[in-house]
Amino acid sequence: MKPPQELRVSKDRKFLTVSFADEAPVSVSAEMLRVLSPSAEVQGHAPEQRVTVPGKKDVTITRIEPVGNYAVRIVFSDGHETGLYSWTYLARLGNEREQLWQDYLRELEERGLSRDG
Repeated sequence: MKPPQELRVSKDRKFLTVSFADEAPVSVSAEMLRVLSPSAEVQGHAPEQRVTVPGKKDVTITRIEPVGNYAVRIVFSDGHETGLYSWTYLARLGNEREQLWQDYLRELEERGLSRDG
């Protein structure tokens, strides 16, 4: 997949807007990027090891670092920085954000967890 034409962090640092060629720009919240981080810390090394991350409602994007020509590392205000967000993964988060977000909210509820810190 080709790199996005633009990655833009909002002034309040709570959203990342991703623009791919021939597609409408999509905004993904810092909270969603954080709780669905592709890192092993969140995803585990197998599907059954995936962690539901609570308490990230107020997390912000501290910085974005390029990783080769295929991904970015997003550093968050809570210190998390181990996820490498490939262009394909960013496109998936943007295109499927409503369903992924609803799945996350359902998981929180099922586990008795909260978005608040």
